[in-house]
Amino acid sequence: MAQPFMKKDDDDEEAEYSPFLGIEKGAVLQEARVFNDPQLDPRRCSQVITKLLYLLNQGETFTKTEATEVFFAVTKLFQSRDIGLRRMVYLIIKELSPCADEVIIVTSSLMKDMNSKTDMYRANAIRVLCRITDGTLLTQIERYLKQAIVDKNPVVASAALVSGIHLLQTNPEIVKRWSNEVQEAVQSRAALVQFHALAVLHQIRQNDRLAVSKLVTSLTRGSVRSPLAQCLLIRYTSQVIHESTSNLQTGERPFFDYLESCLRHKAEMVILEAARAITELNGVTSRELTPAITVLQLFLSSSKPVLRFAAVRTLNKVAMTHPMAVTNCNIDMESLISDQNRSIATLAITTLLKTGNELSVDRLMKQITNFMSDIADEFKIVVVEAIRSLCLKFPLKYRSLMNFLSNILREEGGFEYKKAIIDSIVILIRDIPEAKESGLLHLCEFIEDCEFTYLSTQILHFLGIEGPKTSDPSKYIRYIYNRVHLENATVRASAVSTLAKFGAMVESLKPRIFVLLRRCLFDSDDEVRDRATLYLNTLGGDGSEVETSAITNEFLFGSLEVPLVNLETSLKNYEPSDESFDINSVPKEIKSQPLAEKKAPGKKPTAGLAAPPSGPATTTDAYERLLSSIAEFSSFGKLFKSSAPVELTEAGTEYAVNVVKHIFDSHVVFQYNCNNTIPEVLLENVAVIVDSSDAEEFSEVASKPLRSLPYNSPGQTFVAFEKPDGVPAVGKFSNNLKFIVKEVDPSTGEAEEDGVEDEYQLEDLEVVAADYMLKVGVSNFRNAWEVMGADFERVDEYGLGPRESLAEAVNAVIDLLGMQPCEGTEVVPSNSRSHSCLLSGVYIGNVKVLVRLSLGIDGQRDVAMKLAVRSEDESVSDAIHEIVASG
Repeated sequence: MAQPFMKKDDDDEEAEYSPFLGIEKGAVLQEARVFNDPQLDPRRCSQVITKLLYLLNQGETFTKTEATEVFFAVTKLFQSRDIGLRRMVYLIIKELSPCADEVIIVTSSLMKDMNSKTDMYRANAIRVLCRITDGTLLTQIERYLKQAIVDKNPVVASAALVSGIHLLQTNPEIVKRWSNEVQEAVQSRAALVQFHALAVLHQIRQNDRLAVSKLVTSLTRGSVRSPLAQCLLIRYTSQVIHESTSNLQTGERPFFDYLESCLRHKAEMVILEAARAITELNGVTSRELTPAITVLQLFLSSSKPVLRFAAVRTLNKVAMTHPMAVTNCNIDMESLISDQNRSIATLAITTLLKTGNELSVDRLMKQITNFMSDIADEFKIVVVEAIRSLCLKFPLKYRSLMNFLSNILREEGGFEYKKAIIDSIVILIRDIPEAKESGLLHLCEFIEDCEFTYLSTQILHFLGIEGPKTSDPSKYIRYIYNRVHLENATVRASAVSTLAKFGAMVESLKPRIFVLLRRCLFDSDDEVRDRATLYLNTLGGDGSEVETSAITNEFLFGSLEVPLVNLETSLKNYEPSDESFDINSVPKEIKSQPLAEKKAPGKKPTAGLAAPPSGPATTTDAYERLLSSIAEFSSFGKLFKSSAPVELTEAGTEYAVNVVKHIFDSHVVFQYNCNNTIPEVLLENVAVIVDSSDAEEFSEVASKPLRSLPYNSPGQTFVAFEKPDGVPAVGKFSNNLKFIVKEVDPSTGEAEEDGVEDEYQLEDLEVVAADYMLKVGVSNFRNAWEVMGADFERVDEYGLGPRESLAEAVNAVIDLLGMQPCEGTEVVPSNSRSHSCLLSGVYIGNVKVLVRLSLGIDGQRDVAMKLAVRSEDESVSDAIHEIVASG
């Protein structure tokens, strides 16, 4: 149903309603009968078509019958000579064509219009024909389309070119034959024709880098007059610059002079496009940026809002990577803070926060305070995030910035806005020790009148971690206990947990905490009562002062060692019995891909080895049961880790083989999953011959060949190697698949008795350091880091060399170590110059490991990294550093 739009003036309260208010499909379909009248009323027919188009664009669905009936009725309107009605007919045919049968019947009328003397008919008929016809009919009208491309009328030429852009998606071979005509159209004096012709020509050549480079080279010499086409050419030039390597000796970029010359173009859109292209060049230098920044600075004082917005948005992006280059524009941007367009003002403020110096912080805060009440929440969030970055950049200014955040926290705002402020305060507390006490008090004052349950519980959880470490923890107790009386059950339960943490960490507060917890035993909610009972018993329920043990601290502050998904699965699969549920039985590794060797439907199990048992068990459990059922591997002990399948053959080959690496303390087992994709043959005595000459620490101890491998019935063959106990040995292995080929009679399905020995070369396989690390996350990295302690901490710095981006460097280190990123720190903000990443895992021997990465990238794209490792074993901390040093 169409919704009315309301528009109220200052002087009166008259409301304007949409002309489509209340229209329904059934009524409009009834009105469509007007198309069948002997005497057509063009105005009324146009109104009905308008309603039909509105319904289609609002997502209304027409059945095939309804669409076909309307379509046939519309075709009768071709007898009308009214130009306005004819345009509406073209539109409705295009919209109905995907859902109406027999759409081809209208092609004769359209082809007649395509050869009409009326240019408007010709242009629209070309668009509609290309939209509704298939490849067969297209070849018949190709000659007309080629003529239309070079037509003197720019409307007709543009229609043919735009149709070509759409046809490239469905019939590219036909459009590629138009290259000569399109090249002629590129030289047209009509702006739109040149623009559309350039777009078609680039799409025709886009998969040929050399052809694109030649196109750009020929057009940058000045043959493009249309500003729209010039903007398009600038984008293609940027693409060529990005893909080509610059001259390493002189540092010159191809086509950079062209981009710089476009900054002096008379059309504003071309200047903006060229400036944006220069600022987005990889490794752009300050010298290259200067002319682009200069023209953008001029646009900041333009009378046109769109130019001011485009300029300040581009400068905002530049400020992320080259803040010093933008500082010359600060005075002009300060004047934009009071701009009537709030988007421009927001971008100006966030850019100033990125480029401002320590002396300008206080002045900026005063200007922002007056500005915040006038903008929407989504803009406020952007400003808050910029203030957070500024505070981390100038830690000495934390007082004024923290006060600003606390003031806007008390003002009206939605959930996302409040969450952004709280997240900022939490980050400042963690990274600036001096800001801890004032920040915690601001958060305590906020939860006194917080309407969002999620934010209250988040703050209470944070208070429980940081509050006991302050100089006077007792001052926070009042705020926490107030939540037990004044909030809903979820917040009350969270407050009980926070009180318990204070009692565990601060011995002097324990008696008072016991009194408060006992009062919670009478709460109306069972979760609150259960938590209070649990914490009283854990901390010493009789009220006597007892020393809090390390086990209690681990229970209250430690992170859950198993992924929640795995725990949930194990609890669902647990069947009540005499044996209680054991959390140690929950797999610690995050679930990987399912087993590759799933039995094909309708096939018997492969002779020799059955596939792992199906059921709700995890992948690791299934692998462990499979390996323990094989006598040769049953003595290897507990399986530590199984890798995801690694493909050893390319897709579509006659034999498909992948391998799973099973890691034990002193052994590694390779499980080769094989599949025969040739229907006419049977493979027997299938085995993989492994050459370990490049893996000196490994020695082969056992193998398990596959007796038979019929067509499309996967099977497994195994090879086991011994390695030094508990040592993360690495190496490369060459693999050769050997087997006997027997031809199969298609009529009987029986294989011949005699076979031929054959072999098939597989890809090499590597055992790497990451294979000895389980991906096990922690729910609270900071607590886990502190609980781990600094006894076996190892810190060092490394140079990672030139990288495309900081994100690439982070991903490379994560892949090298094979650890689990925590708290979303694997995501690197775009154009970030520094980043911290938190990793956790379990090393072979079941040793917990935590890693903190701090990375930075300079203007030459060189990445430096500080690596801090904490583990339960000194040798493991050293081993992680050795992996990074050698990787």
